Amino acid sequence: MSWTDWTCLGIFILGFLLFLVGANIYNAIVGYSGIYLFIGAIAAYLILYVYTEFTKKPPIQNP
Repeated sequence: MSWTDWTCLGIFILGFLLFLVGANIYNAIVGYSGIYLFIGAIAAYLILYVYTEFTKKPPIQNP
């Protein structure tokens, strides 16, 4: 896994934990920031994945 995958995974887990903490202590700011990090990590991973798929060079075919 690359460093971008690890970063997105870390932000994903952090967002999930912040959501749980915010729900447990009834703090809306912490809970919503966790949700935004959670969704943002998924969106960033998908954008990076699509970008790398589009920028791949096709293999050279011999005639």
